[in-house]
Amino acid sequence: MLSTGLPQGAVPRLERPGPLRERVYEALLELITTRALQPGQHLVESELAGHLGVSRQPVREALQRLNTEGWVDLRPAQGAFVHEPTEQEADQLLTVRTLLEAEAARLAAANADKAGLDALDDLQAQGMLAVASDDVDRAVLLNAMFHAKIMELAGNTVLAELAGQVDRRVRWYYTPIARQRGHQSWIEHRDLIAAIAEGDEQRATQLMREHTEHTRRSYHARQGA
Repeated sequence: MLSTGLPQGAVPRLERPGPLRERVYEALLELITTRALQPGQHLVESELAGHLGVSRQPVREALQRLNTEGWVDLRPAQGAFVHEPTEQEADQLLTVRTLLEAEAARLAAANADKAGLDALDDLQAQGMLAVASDDVDRAVLLNAMFHAKIMELAGNTVLAELAGQVDRRVRWYYTPIARQRGHQSWIEHRDLIAAIAEGDEQRATQLMREHTEHTRRSYHARQGA
């Protein structure tokens, strides 16, 4: 076991050729987002480089970029550490997420077609199966896909771009409470699909606002436990 906390072989070596700096950045960001690398965890350049099958230089560059974006903290004479989000940071981001997602739900109710509704139903069915089999990683991924699909059905490019900027941080906050939210979260999704299918913009907005608020409260409750 490396000090980075990743079992040997858990991370595939990056394929070449390609923009190696970008690939290393994406690999590390995914490990942080999914909490394979935990908040507060020490990140050792040489070990990460060995895991990814690259030199230390692209790892160093990726860590600097992640530091700029707030995912990693670079501490003088100590090294790099996965950022530990504060309660205020989480609250601010999840509040913004509520605003974006509620508007997306309203627009989806106004614009969704049969193909879009079928896609939501399919994601809903897959999500329920993931929860039933206690596959947390898949449930988190499907949850992100479900919300992304609603954003797509909203048909507002600017809204989608803004949501994309916060999507990974939402996944970061959602992962530790995915099992806790579990079945109830997907019941809320089912009700939301029904409101969108009926074209009920007001109800879709309210359901999404309540849904995202439940996630926000669950995150804070877990942090305070």
